[in-house]
Amino acid sequence: MRRVAVLASIVAVTACAPTAAGPAPATPIPAERVALDPRTTRVADGVVAWAEIGSGGDPVVLLNGTGSPMAEWDPALLGLLAGSRRVIVMDYPGLGASTPLSGRLTFERLADTVATWLSRIGVTRADVLGWSMGTFVAQRLAVTHPDLVDRLVLVGGNPGGRATKLGPRWVQRADSDPTAGLRTYLVTNYPRNRCAQAAGRAFLHRQAAAVDSGRYPPDRVPARTYDAMVAAEDPWLRSDRNLRQLGGITAPTLVLVGGDDVITPPANSRRLAAAIPGAGLTTVRGAGHSVLFQSPVAAAGIDSFLSDRLGPGERIRLDSGCPG
Repeated sequence: MRRVAVLASIVAVTACAPTAAGPAPATPIPAERVALDPRTTRVADGVVAWAEIGSGGDPVVLLNGTGSPMAEWDPALLGLLAGSRRVIVMDYPGLGASTPLSGRLTFERLADTVATWLSRIGVTRADVLGWSMGTFVAQRLAVTHPDLVDRLVLVGGNPGGRATKLGPRWVQRADSDPTAGLRTYLVTNYPRNRCAQAAGRAFLHRQAAAVDSGRYPPDRVPARTYDAMVAAEDPWLRSDRNLRQLGGITAPTLVLVGGDDVITPPANSRRLAAAIPGAGLTTVRGAGHSVLFQSPVAAAGIDSFLSDRLGPGERIRLDSGCPG
């Protein structure tokens, strides 16, 4: 669940066209026009940096992966969701312009910080989307602050505990290495075929263009914070406490995973969906861990779920458009 390094020298590559499933957001914002204007809000331990874009519709809060500040969200994803919603992103404590937590970092503490920050900015209830490590924070938020979470989306995550299925050792090592380069990111987060690799490069180009143009804030990831986030995963995997508490989640929940995710294998998402009452599970064929950035139709499917546009018994079916 390693952060994505923003590289300005990446050449754009056109990704394979995905197969759309479900209606897209009404008026998406083009990726090249997506801009984040950060502000800061005081919480108990310091300040949280955050930004929002969108039409002013219902709020959806996005929680990113390990060591990933707001500058590492895909502009295409934000633009698609912001077409009909108020999209809110943040820098975790110690990343970007947010001040670090004092003491040991845990996902419970991150969830409490998110809850305090949302209260301070006047958000009393919101949809919450977590990706990768962000699913850990989102799960704890839904368990410990249930009145805050309207709908819940968990992408590429696991419920913690001793039965969690880990990827191959080389993937675990690469995913925990903040110095790993572009090639490593592409082979761990996307399937190893021309279509998926092209989609990964296209995402990195969009992200780098947003930072280079000043539409995104600088990408600041201190090693101390990154290491603390990686260290927090050890107790998460050793304890079954979170898994046992998932049965208390009352928010309608969508669990989504790339069918070829080697960082967080799909078996973990199946366990998540089975543990959360009424949760739906969608596996995106031909997609990897960075399914949200590989396939734009993932955002369209998520928007359908958040907007409650699915009919009775209807399930989201998504295809990345790449072999799988």
